Amino acid sequence: LISSATKSLRMETEILEKKLQDAQMKLAEKDGDKEKEIQSLKRLISELEFQLTMEKSNNESFLDKLRKEMKHKSDELEKLSQEKTQLIHSLSQVQEENSLLQDTVRRECEERFELTAALGRAREQVLELRRLSGTLP
Repeated sequence: LISSATKSLRMETEILEKKLQDAQMKLAEKDGDKEKEIQSLKRLISELEFQLTMEKSNNESFLDKLRKEMKHKSDELEKLSQEKTQLIHSLSQVQEENSLLQDTVRRECEERFELTAALGRAREQVLELRRLSGTLP
């Protein structure tokens, strides 16, 4: 009876040991699968972090380019504003000069008209004097 019970317990122990080995193998496989999945996720995280870094770099580069362009445009606008102010000032001076020249031309024309009228009167007087001198002895 003892021998039979011992034999039965040994068989049961062997079965349990085999089940334990199978369970340990399955657990090792699951641990291996989990480790592979962890490594895969770590690689994915690294790739995504690299992409994020590249995107940040591209965005910073783009922003720097836009800032430089904006600064250039701002400088250009400032330069054009100064040129406009200078042109307005020059136009004002030219208009003043033009007005002065027009006034001078008007006065000279009036003087010329007066001189032409005086010359005409002087001619008439000379002609009158010639006529009178021709009738005088």
